[in-house]
Amino acid sequence: MYVIGTAGHVDHGKSTLVKALTGIDPDRWAEEQRREMTIDLGFAWLTLPSGRTVSLIDVPGHERFIKNMLAGVGGLDAALLVIAADEAIMPQTAEHLAILDLLGITHGIVVISKADLVDAEWLALVQDEIADQLAVTSLATAPIVPVSARTGQGLDALRATLDQVLDMTPTRSVAQGMPRLPVDRAFTIGGFGTVVTGTLLDGPLRVGQEVELLPQGLPARVRGLQSHNAKLTEVLPGNRVAVNLAGIHHSAIARGDLLALPGALRPTQMIDLRLRVILAAPQSIEQNMRLDLFVGAAEVLCRATLLDAEVLPPGAEGWVQLRLERPIAVQRGDRCILRIPSPSLTVAGGTIVDAHPPRHRRFRPDVADRLDTLARGTPDELLFQALGDGAPQFWSDVLQASAMTEAIAREALDTLLANQRVLALHDDPVNVTPTVVLTPAGWAALEQRMLPALRAFHTRLPLRRGMPREDLRQRLRLPPRMFTLVLGEAQQRGLIAADTVSIWLANHDPQPTPAERRVLDSYLAAMARTPYGPPTPDFDAELLAWMLERRMLIKIAADIYFLPGTYAELIEWLRVTISTAGSVTVGQFRDAFGSSRKYALAFLEHLDERNITRREGEGRVLA
Repeated sequence: MYVIGTAGHVDHGKSTLVKALTGIDPDRWAEEQRREMTIDLGFAWLTLPSGRTVSLIDVPGHERFIKNMLAGVGGLDAALLVIAADEAIMPQTAEHLAILDLLGITHGIVVISKADLVDAEWLALVQDEIADQLAVTSLATAPIVPVSARTGQGLDALRATLDQVLDMTPTRSVAQGMPRLPVDRAFTIGGFGTVVTGTLLDGPLRVGQEVELLPQGLPARVRGLQSHNAKLTEVLPGNRVAVNLAGIHHSAIARGDLLALPGALRPTQMIDLRLRVILAAPQSIEQNMRLDLFVGAAEVLCRATLLDAEVLPPGAEGWVQLRLERPIAVQRGDRCILRIPSPSLTVAGGTIVDAHPPRHRRFRPDVADRLDTLARGTPDELLFQALGDGAPQFWSDVLQASAMTEAIAREALDTLLANQRVLALHDDPVNVTPTVVLTPAGWAALEQRMLPALRAFHTRLPLRRGMPREDLRQRLRLPPRMFTLVLGEAQQRGLIAADTVSIWLANHDPQPTPAERRVLDSYLAAMARTPYGPPTPDFDAELLAWMLERRMLIKIAADIYFLPGTYAELIEWLRVTISTAGSVTVGQFRDAFGSSRKYALAFLEHLDERNITRREGEGRVLA
């Protein structure tokens, strides 16, 4: 679904054109029909040759009703700029075009109405004038279609051209957030109660949903939904919709209020925006100037704080903070129009970059830098960009690269985490601030380097428990603190196991082959026969390492190993002997167990190194 709005000078045939296209008279009020002049917004719809249905919003062209026009153009996908052939560009033509340009409406058609009233030469001159006027606006490439609503000339061509333009116009029917409905009408219908209408933004609205009217914060419930007189259970964003509300009286609702899900939006009285002053503005924007702000369907008076300039002359741009006289509900990315209240004229427009800013001091470079960052994209997009290829980075480095404040970056990170676009690793699980962040793709790349390296290690050395931690860290080229967090994440995912020394695949269980087991058993039997003078191992070093890792042997010195039971027996004898005799010499140890001096000296020196004993003269005492 697309929403298309008219624009143009009074009496240039906008309403007549809408009626000719749709068969629906958009002038709803008796006064409009009596005066033959549109005063308020009108609504219609039509089905194009392609079969797509579009909504049409007809706006008043008279300068006295420009505020009503602004209430209807905030949610447009495309525009029909209507210019009468016999009058060409007039004052409200230029102002409406400036508004469309400030709102960033880039898709549309220029309709030259009343084409039957002029000859071909005059029509060509009007087309040239229009092309010149559009050249520096967002509608510079808009096609120009002459029509006559009275004779029907060009209406089929207009419908076909509208289809072509919409083929290139992005749809907003894909939900990209929570639903927002700027209210442009509120009324009551007998037997149904309160009804509000508007163009639905961002997310779907469903029958039965609890909603909230902002800025008042009044609760309500969606009793019914209609679009183009058809009852629906759900309406997607980008559609005109009438919402039947339960729990609220229509007298409590005004044009410019906003319907949203409870708690989804917070009203504000301060906004930051990038402001552009139109070249045809009658005056400059000055510090503390009183202006009329139009955003969505809302209108509110405000004061402007110029953050990076003394004055903004016609054609200039700058950062501005607006202080609103009453709260409204808006969000980042909303476009707005600013007019001077008297004489009521459009002077500027912009895009909101922060809907809840702190109050800023003027001419602060850090404020301008922050706003520049926000203007380049959504904070979560900017933060995601700062992650580069997604490899793990310390949060402090990402924060610096994003050029955002901690508060904004944390909000952006929360969004990315909720959407599973990033992973956060924490030194301290209690601390909500992450230590390391990376993307799922970055994690996958880590796995592709880590797991094959461990598999290769296990294949090469199948009896080893695992790869030394430092070896793997160097292979992954990670700093120690980051490496520890990455290992922790891999363990939580059940990919690996680790101790303080080694890392191995979670399913790795090193076991000797049958031949190795026979060698092992033979050696253990030989050790049992001469426990205090054990034989030197004469088999593969990897099998020896496997035995040591499982504490089947205890290494005393190079080529000297004891069984664990023998080791414990010797230590206990030593403790008892020293306790009763005061010390133990090498000779005493040798004679007590019938071993050689080689083994006795090696064992006592081993205990010295472990601080179990210490040497005093020719003997050992307990340390």
